[in-house]
Amino acid sequence: MQFTFAHNSINVLHLEKSLAFYREALQLTEVRRHEAPDGSFIIVFLGDGQTLHQFELTWLKDRKEPYNLGDNEFHLALKVDDFAGAHALHEKMGCICYENKDMVIYFINDPDGYWIEIIPQKR
Repeated sequence: MQFTFAHNSINVLHLEKSLAFYREALQLTEVRRHEAPDGSFIIVFLGDGQTLHQFELTWLKDRKEPYNLGDNEFHLALKVDDFAGAHALHEKMGCICYENKDMVIYFINDPDGYWIEIIPQKR
């Protein structure tokens, strides 16, 4: 028996705002989309263009209040080949929420407050 990752999912309040953020901050692009016939939800899968793993954004029409992210102890992590360039972009975007220079990592937060860890390709 062999298990492989397919995708991770988060729920978002403002789909277009989240799509723009993930496109600008992480260069993730839409791979596919599923819209409920009654308009009650939209699911968008994002990809990095290099791996098969996908990131799912789920938007629920009737949801108005922010999601409870708890202590934000869970997160995604992405490697980047130009760590300094990514840091400069994220600094310009104002989305860096935590940095550990000794470990050579930092975190950004998306429009809903989810944390994403950024690590260099080679450590």
